[in-house]
Amino acid sequence: MHLKPLNRPRSLRWTRVALLGLGLLATGCGHGKATGTALAPQAQARAYLDENQPEKALPLLRELHARTPDDVDVARALTEAQVKAGHADAWAEELRQAIARNERATDQYMLGLTLFSRAKDAGQPTVAAFERAITLSPTTAEFHYRLGVARLESEQYVAALGPLRKAVELAPERAGWKLPLAKALARTGDTAGAVEALGTVVRGNPSPGEVATARALMNQLADPFQGFPKAAEAKLEEGMRFLHELDAPQHAVIAFEEILHDYPDLAVVHALLGLAYQRLDDAGRAVDEFKQAIERAPRDGKNQLYLGELYLSRQRPDAARAAFEKAVALNPLLELAWFRLGDLNLEARDLPAAKNALQVAVTLAPDTVPARGKLALVYQLDGDYPAAQRELKYVAEKDPENTEFALRLGLLYTDEAQKARGPQERQKATAEAERWLGKVLETQPDNAVASRALQLLKGQ
Repeated sequence: MHLKPLNRPRSLRWTRVALLGLGLLATGCGHGKATGTALAPQAQARAYLDENQPEKALPLLRELHARTPDDVDVARALTEAQVKAGHADAWAEELRQAIARNERATDQYMLGLTLFSRAKDAGQPTVAAFERAITLSPTTAEFHYRLGVARLESEQYVAALGPLRKAVELAPERAGWKLPLAKALARTGDTAGAVEALGTVVRGNPSPGEVATARALMNQLADPFQGFPKAAEAKLEEGMRFLHELDAPQHAVIAFEEILHDYPDLAVVHALLGLAYQRLDDAGRAVDEFKQAIERAPRDGKNQLYLGELYLSRQRPDAARAAFEKAVALNPLLELAWFRLGDLNLEARDLPAAKNALQVAVTLAPDTVPARGKLALVYQLDGDYPAAQRELKYVAEKDPENTEFALRLGLLYTDEAQKARGPQERQKATAEAERWLGKVLETQPDNAVASRALQLLKGQ
């Protein structure tokens, strides 16, 4: 793991499709076709929708909705199926007729979702339907959330805050709902509140899509190049090329110092100059530049990350930990800072803190091998063998050449076999241990650790 070059953020996009597709079924989610046993109707409908076969899902969802007309998850899935099948206009008319006969909150909710899928109705007509749903059922968190998102999409940022806050108050377990709240807070000038909301998101086991959205928003909030003088851009590009591409930090120092001569308050240039001095092993001047960057941009977590990395390289773990904690508080999307915190807490044998930090690091960067390896060790020390095995297998199966993780898996299963309480558990663990140790010995026949573990298994 290493520090990434500073890059300009990409724009953040929110789509109406996302509103229809976010968390469609709270229970019974199935993916793909059923294998072995038949799926329950709700799960089967979800499978059909995932396979883009809405016409097959419709009969199941209509029947479910008829039996449970107030089930919000079923109502949302039924609307998704109608829209995907191209029946949005007919469905909207059917809902209006149902509302005229006997108004229900879920009918207004489904009407709002349907209108939101059509650009011409995505503004006030959608808002009016969700507002009416809330009037009929004021404690349903989903209705407040959809109203907030509809207002957000209409760029009514101040108006979006109330329903979004109410939604997360009613359903605090829905961490992903804080993403649109974070955007609304950012658009109304509450940067600190937006960052706090994003911190909740990354700690709440977000999906890859939610991570991407959170990262895009965070990049907008923490753009170190915002307002950068155009006259200095050429010299900046020159310095960054020397630093990141040509590995010539001494030339980078000259370029960055030239910029600071004319523009002494550019925090991002102080940070880059600090990185250049660090590359030259001039820790004293690097620290000075990082502190200058922090003074000029106190809300930029990356500057704290750079300072923490420098302290860590100089064997100052307490100072490094303090810097990394500030880094993730200011920018919760910094996976390297989370990894460093997890590693430091692991060394201090604070397993709960290590697990929390490493789980975030893995969530933000799923393919990062060091973070998964450390997290597996935390689980192992905590006695959670299945979780440890899951983390190691993720890497070992994705990278069959990774002998280190195959060996760790073999040793972990060996340890589990030794501690197994019953013969069936011992047999299962032994078989897995032999499989992974065998993989190691196929490529490293002289591996003494794997050989001893196999002998131990045979002698148990």
